[in-house]
Amino acid sequence: MNQHFSLKKIHQKELEQLDGWHHIKKAIAKTFSFSTFNDAIKFVNTVALLAEKHNHHPEITIDYNKVSLSLTTKDSGGLTEKDFALAKEIDILLKN
Repeated sequence: MNQHFSLKKIHQKELEQLDGWHHIKKAIAKTFSFSTFNDAIKFVNTVALLAEKHNHHPEITIDYNKVSLSLTTKDSGGLTEKDFALAKEIDILLKN
C-alpha cells in the first residue's frame, strides 16, 4: 500500500472502535440503509446539522434508501481526529 494513503496506527485503533466504517485512501466511509427514501433524507438532514455544528462537512451520496458518507479533513490533506469524532457522533444518532 502506498505509504501516503496508509492509515496511521493511532487512526487504525480509532477506526476499529467505529461500527462499519472503513478506510478509503484519505478518508473513512460508511453506507447506511433505510426503509424509505424519506428516512434516508431525514438522516441526511440530521447529519447536515451535526456537520454544521462541528464545521466539518462529509461528502454525501444518496441513492434512494442508501446514504454513503465519506469523512476527511480536506484542509489537513487526510484523516484527523475530527473525522473520527464526527463518525462516532453519526453512529450515536442511529442508536437513539
